[in-house]
Amino acid sequence: MDIEFDPAKDAANIAEHGVSPAAAVDFDIRAVVRDERRDYDEERFNAFGLLYGRTFCLTFCRRAGGFRAISLRRAHAKEYRRHVL
Repeated sequence: MDIEFDPAKDAANIAEHGVSPAAAVDFDIRAVVRDERRDYDEERFNAFGLLYGRTFCLTFCRRAGGFRAISLRRAHAKEYRRHVL
């Protein structure tokens, strides 16, 4: 699976969440829900799953030939339970 991301956004994500969106290649997805919090210019999704043995949330959109990682962060226990368990 091809995953692309913005290098500047990558640095910001590492600073804020301690993990690079590049790690999404190792992400074990357990559930995917459409992100409908706002009207984005594109269809966005939140994937919940495991990375490094911990629960994470990956926000992404589909692009031709792959996916664009927007954000990768630790998932809140409540949201993980809501979507995965």
